[in-house]
Amino acid sequence: MTRSRTNRVHGAIACLQRLAEFLAERREQIAHAVGLSEQQWAVLEEISTEHFMPSLFARQRKRSAAAVSKILRQLLGKGLVSVQLGEKDGRQRRYELTAQGRRCIEDLRHEREIAIRKVWNGFSDDELDRFVDFGNRLVERLAAYVRERA
Repeated sequence: MTRSRTNRVHGAIACLQRLAEFLAERREQIAHAVGLSEQQWAVLEEISTEHFMPSLFARQRKRSAAAVSKILRQLLGKGLVSVQLGEKDGRQRRYELTAQGRRCIEDLRHEREIAIRKVWNGFSDDELDRFVDFGNRLVERLAAYVRERA
C-alpha cells in the first residue's frame, strides 16, 4: 500500500509543526530554568552581542518599542543588565550585561549545548547535511511564496 502524495505532504507539514512545537517548548524550558521568559532571553542574548539597539531589535522582532522597553526594565530589575547614557548623545542608552547577566547567558548556552549534544549529535553527518539542504530549500520556497502573496 502506498501513501498518496497529499498524505505525504500533510505528513511532512504535521512533522514540521511538531518539530516547531518541541523546539519552542524546549526553548521555554531553558529560559524558565534560569528564571527568564523567552522574550527576556532574546533581549539578553542580543545585549550580549554588544551591538544592541532597542529600536532595531523591536523592528526585527516585530515588537513595539514599548514592549522591548518593558523587557529591558524587567532585566534591569533582575540585575542582569546595566544601562548608561550614550557618550555622544544623552538620549541614547548603552545596555551591558552585568556579571550576573553574563553568568545567566553562560547558563543558558550551557543548557542549550546539552540539548544539542543529546539530540543532534546522534545523527550522522550525511543525515544532518540532507536535513539542512532540505530545510534551506523549504525556507526558500516558503519565502518566495510569502513574497508572491504579499
